[in-house]
Amino acid sequence: MIDGVEVTVSPEAVIVSAARPLTVISSAIAGGGITRARAIVNPHVHKDMPWQDADLTVETFVLRYAIAGPVVGLLTAAATEKAETAMESGADVRALVVATVGLSNVIDAGASVRAASSPSTINTIVVLDADPEAAALVNVVMTVTEVKTAVLAAAGLRCADGRAASGTSTDAVAVAATGGGARCRFGGPVSDLGWVVARAARRALEAGVHRWMQEHP
Repeated sequence: MIDGVEVTVSPEAVIVSAARPLTVISSAIAGGGITRARAIVNPHVHKDMPWQDADLTVETFVLRYAIAGPVVGLLTAAATEKAETAMESGADVRALVVATVGLSNVIDAGASVRAASSPSTINTIVVLDADPEAAALVNVVMTVTEVKTAVLAAAGLRCADGRAASGTSTDAVAVAATGGGARCRFGGPVSDLGWVVARAARRALEAGVHRWMQEHP
C-alpha cells in the first residue's frame, strides 16, 4: 500500500482516504476536475437512481460516514464489495488502482446510439505515490482509458449491435497523487509513471471484467 492512504471496500462503497490532501484530476460527479481532496468515495447506488440527485447522494454519504473532506465523489450501481485492487511500483513511483466493474451497458463510443442507461459503470480510482506535473496527470487518465478499452477488446465484449465495446456509457476515472516520490513530467504508457499505472490498471480491470463475465454468462 501507499503510506498515509487507506482503502475501504464494502457493499456500501469504495472509499480511498488520505492522511494529507491529494492532488486529484477526475471526471467525478461531485468535486470533478482538478482539485485537492482528502478522500475519493465511490458509493453503491440503485441502477434507477435519478442523476439529478447525484450531488445530494454523495453529500449524504459523506455526512453519514463522517468522511473528512474535501471529497471527490463517484457513483456506481456495480457491486462495490467486488472491487478489484492492484499495486505496482518501479522507477521510484508507485501506483494503486481500485476498480469497480459493471458491464450491463457497454457501448462503442461515437458509434452506439445515444440512450438513457443505468449507472453500471467501470469506475477506476488511481493513487500515485509520485509528484506528477498537471499534464502528466492528464496523460495518466488517457493511459488508464487505453488500458480499459484494450481489456474489453481482449475479453471479446460486444455491444447489442455487435460492435466491439470501448467502455460503458457512464465510466469515470479519478487519478490522485500524493506529491511524494519522483517528479514526473509524463504519464503516457511508455513513461516510468505511465508504465506502472498501466500494469496496475490492467491487473485490476482484467480481474473485474473476468469476474463480471463469469457471473453473467
